[in-house]
Amino acid sequence: MKVMATRFSLQIIILFLFYSCSNHGQLVYVTKLPKSLKENSGIATYTNDAAWFIEDSGNDDDITKVDYQGEILKEFKVKNAKNHDWEDLTEDKKGNLYIGDFGNNDSDRKNLVIYKLPNPEYETGDHITAEHITFKYPEQKHFPAKKKERFYDAEAFFHYNDYLYIFTKNRANPFTGESLIYRVPDAKGDYDAEYLGKITTCDDWDTCKVTSADISPDGKTVVLLGSGKLWTISEFDLENLPESTLKETDLMVRTQLESVTFIDNSTLLLSDEETKKEGRNLYKYTLK
Repeated sequence: MKVMATRFSLQIIILFLFYSCSNHGQLVYVTKLPKSLKENSGIATYTNDAAWFIEDSGNDDDITKVDYQGEILKEFKVKNAKNHDWEDLTEDKKGNLYIGDFGNNDSDRKNLVIYKLPNPEYETGDHITAEHITFKYPEQKHFPAKKKERFYDAEAFFHYNDYLYIFTKNRANPFTGESLIYRVPDAKGDYDAEYLGKITTCDDWDTCKVTSADISPDGKTVVLLGSGKLWTISEFDLENLPESTLKETDLMVRTQLESVTFIDNSTLLLSDEETKKEGRNLYKYTLK
């Protein structure tokens, strides 16, 4: 009887591990995010026990702080800003927070903007005020772009040394896997985005579109996120990123992963949208 019980317990453990791995792949589950963040699209961190989130088009003009138990700790209405299509969050070394309002599915927008906010960790009340960094892609000549030239949607950016680096989401038909790289200054103003070149992730439409990006605190590692894949760049010159080598990792999930940020130089926080009752989760991942 003891042998049978032991075998039964082992089977239960194996089934549990299989279930966990099949649902979250290589990602470590942290918590379920609040229902109000069903369409979360950007994440940024200031502490090791909570993160800030935004949602994309059609949702409120809010930033929301959530802890690792899935509880909302703080929320601000962003003044002087409108959620046309908020797609990513990033922060700088001074604590400023940036919202990328550059979602552009049909490559037809002429009102692309990044909102610059003061450090939300030290703000009080229920409102926070944004400055505007507006920009355009000089290489785009048609609005909307022709289907084979729809490279001007974006869901990914990070801050480094006074610049915001933007990686576009390829919506061209046929799909090429190319992501264009641009940068704009991090100061209030209106700019022509500086084109730095392009990189190619892979050729599968479902998993190879770039949905978020970040750079490690020490500035030595860049990560790009897709819907189930992660690309790591560890030896690079930011002004010459297209010459860098991408290391691809299959995260073994196929949920709509939308957000990634570094907690430290080797640990990532990731989140996904809720789709067909899957997702709306917060995860951790340690770089190999």
